[in-house]
Amino acid sequence: MKKLLTLSMFFIAFGLYAQEEETEEKKSFTISGSVDAYYQTYISAPDDAGATFGTAFADKSGFAFGMGNIIASYESGKVGAVLDLVTGPRGGAATFSNDIVDGIVNQAYVYWNVSEKTTLTMGRFNTFLGYEVIAPAANFNYSTSYLFSSGPFSHMGLKADFALSDDFSLMLAVMNPWDTNDTSTTGEYSFGAQLGYSGQFLNFYYDSGNNGGLGFEVDYTGGFDVSDAFFLGINAAYNDNDGSGFYGAALYPQYATSDDFSIGLRGEYFALHGEADNFDYPSVIGVTLTGSYTVDSNLIIKPEFRLDSLTDSDGGILGDSFVIDNDGLAASSLSAFTLAAIYSF
Repeated sequence: MKKLLTLSMFFIAFGLYAQEEETEEKKSFTISGSVDAYYQTYISAPDDAGATFGTAFADKSGFAFGMGNIIASYESGKVGAVLDLVTGPRGGAATFSNDIVDGIVNQAYVYWNVSEKTTLTMGRFNTFLGYEVIAPAANFNYSTSYLFSSGPFSHMGLKADFALSDDFSLMLAVMNPWDTNDTSTTGEYSFGAQLGYSGQFLNFYYDSGNNGGLGFEVDYTGGFDVSDAFFLGINAAYNDNDGSGFYGAALYPQYATSDDFSIGLRGEYFALHGEADNFDYPSVIGVTLTGSYTVDSNLIIKPEFRLDSLTDSDGGILGDSFVIDNDGLAASSLSAFTLAAIYSF
């Protein structure tokens, strides 16, 4: 009997130790992030004339700093938290200063894995709309599109992610209006949804459009592996805010010539729309050719050529021109060469 009790106590102790070990294994703390810098010169305009594309980020000439961010992630069992701190011009432009320290907090959220198929997230998180993201390490092209620049960058709120099956997913969210930390001055909320199927996502966003709100936006983001070396990304969106807004589409063909080098093109059409009959709403066609060379698993060098051309321009937020050309005249197109270096850790 004594041997049986001793053996039983051993197995109980071993079981408790194993459970403790399993619990400890589920606890993790990781640090990741990126740093990027670039050199940019305009081909069709002087570098000191203030020329710029109508998109977010990477709008300086000469050598410039993009952003640096540090992401601290902690997970314990079914719960965890993420704090993403960012600095630099790209970070400042992405975070704005709506009651959050400008250029400091990119993301800050907590999450709860309620089950294997359901996750709740609350806090500030980057947008689910669009093909591109804020951190350049996750984009193929270094510069950003008009569709990405015109939509929200981040949201503050509560979202629920559901894995409906191996192929289908659903996300539902209630949030503050876009890029707003609280509702103390608006008293309003926004709503979001995402339906995913095998890497294709249909996204919806809605706010009242008041106080600088976005209104309604529907967005499709996806892509297909045409072959082992060729990938085609797709993005299309439509926005309406009380009869005016934007729409457009972009294709992202990317071809890997080797394990270390890929070349990709972003071809985008973007236009404004409204109800004024006597106004030519501007549109733009942008073509961006980017090479991506991986020096090692952490450092990526990206040479990039970009050409944007305005059509039907009569003012509006896209402007009458891209400032001036090399002859000092108003120009409806702008071209540039950019060389970017991105390090991820």
